[in-house]
Amino acid sequence: MARAMFEYTKTVLKKVSFNSELFCKEVDKALKRLLPYEIDELVIWLKSFTANKPELNVCLALIP
Repeated sequence: MARAMFEYTKTVLKKVSFNSELFCKEVDKALKRLLPYEIDELVIWLKSFTANKPELNVCLALIP
């Protein structure tokens, strides 16, 4: 079940990536819901996903 939540989170983040405000809200939700090791994986994924989307880099500041 936990793995499904991680995959679902990535799907949602991809769908809302057109809007940086929505993207940041979803990142915040994900940080509250995911397990610690999944957050580590999410950080890696976020850095890769936002590499060519500078408008979404603001959301990386939410990560502790």
